[in-house]
Amino acid sequence: MAIFSQFSVSEAAERNKGPILEIISRELANTRRVLEIGSGTGQHALHFAARLPQLAWQPSDIGEYLPTLREHLRIAGLVNIQPVIELDVRRHPWQVEPVDGIFSANTLHIMSWSSVQDFFRGVGRVLLAPGVLCVYGPFRYRGQYTSASNAAFDEYLHKRDPESGIRDFEALDELAGQQGLELKADHAMPANNQLLVWTRQA
Repeated sequence: MAIFSQFSVSEAAERNKGPILEIISRELANTRRVLEIGSGTGQHALHFAARLPQLAWQPSDIGEYLPTLREHLRIAGLVNIQPVIELDVRRHPWQVEPVDGIFSANTLHIMSWSSVQDFFRGVGRVLLAPGVLCVYGPFRYRGQYTSASNAAFDEYLHKRDPESGIRDFEALDELAGQQGLELKADHAMPANNQLLVWTRQA
């Protein structure tokens, strides 16, 4: 936390980084280069890269978040964190080298549905085989929320931006399947979130 004392901090990222690390340390055990989509404050990048030194961690985000993200990671000075790149999932082709791991947290519900489709199309183009995609966040199943708090959160999202919202797992799994990905695991996480893991076989 000391690194972030002069910067804004995501309390959600502070709470969930430990449980997420416990899962991805296993799911990404055989990967070497991981692209993080939507790195935000950089808290996840720092926490994971420091504890998974065998991984080259590639942070990314869109333009408005880049200066702060770059400064956070520069101060930390971790050698396995790659220089931050700008990545807007809507702009194809993505200007990123192929990777064998992709991680994204709390992004799909703040995107429009067309951007979610762009997300999976981009993943399909840059993820190697074998490769692993890990996506963290709240999801619905068969149109049902996993908790009353998620239903309230979804209502808030729609009021803020009608094109955003908690996504249906089945729709996401279909998009992943179109890119040759198969669901490997659906991990229940704290605060009514999930960590979905898809793989692309060699």
